[in-house]
Amino acid sequence: AEMLFNDEKSLVRVDMSEYMERHTVSKFIGSPPGYVGYEEGGQLTEIIRHRPYAVVLFDEIEKAHPEVFNVLLQILDNGRLTDAKGRVVNFKNTIIIMTSNIGSEYSREMSKIGFASADEDTRDRKEQDMKEKIKKSLERFFRPEFLNRLDEIVIFSALSQAVIGNIVDLQLARVEKRMRGRDIAIAFSDGLKKLVAEKGYDPQYGARPLKRAIQSLILDPLAQEMIAGSIAAGDVVLADVHDGAITFSKGVKKPNGRSRIAAIAAKS
Repeated sequence: AEMLFNDEKSLVRVDMSEYMERHTVSKFIGSPPGYVGYEEGGQLTEIIRHRPYAVVLFDEIEKAHPEVFNVLLQILDNGRLTDAKGRVVNFKNTIIIMTSNIGSEYSREMSKIGFASADEDTRDRKEQDMKEKIKKSLERFFRPEFLNRLDEIVIFSALSQAVIGNIVDLQLARVEKRMRGRDIAIAFSDGLKKLVAEKGYDPQYGARPLKRAIQSLILDPLAQEMIAGSIAAGDVVLADVHDGAITFSKGVKKPNGRSRIAAIAAKS
């Protein structure tokens, strides 16, 4: 959303586990006249009416009630949706993304077996077989008219260690930015990044536990150091791990703004 529309707020996430009942369709387009919530309008239609340029994410789409799919068909087919007040809401400037866990057991199965030692042809063949199984699972679950309205079905393979490492770097870069806002320069050793990657990855849930790992391993201990006054504005800090324990070492800023500790971290 930020890349397409220069605004993170242009991402509209809809948790489809909240739309498992038939009556929840009204949450999309608004309650009928005479019912509670009629004046408020639909949760989805009101957002898009005021923010027509958006990325709309329907998370875990398979959990939605079948009646909800009828509403989605209108959006996918005509690019518009009529709310309970009779107003036509234009979805033609939105990008619709849907996630699903259907067939994910095949992806987990492949990641457990592991094909790192197999030759490239074998890996490609196994991956293609996995994708075919997932597509068949989708065809058994979703109606043909729904699948036919999708521009593309993207199947993600299990995350590799290299990808997890990249995600760790992105998340820690956000921590660095937050600390810069407090006038604290912080760097992370490769050893600590590796520990975070190991603790934050689960074969079943992927990288979802990563934020919790960063919170417990880095942010909570860092906050305690700041509360105790051990780390304050103007400090340069290297976060590292020794014998399984998280450590924070302070350095001294050089005149050019770069510290000895930051230089060490960059080389590590």
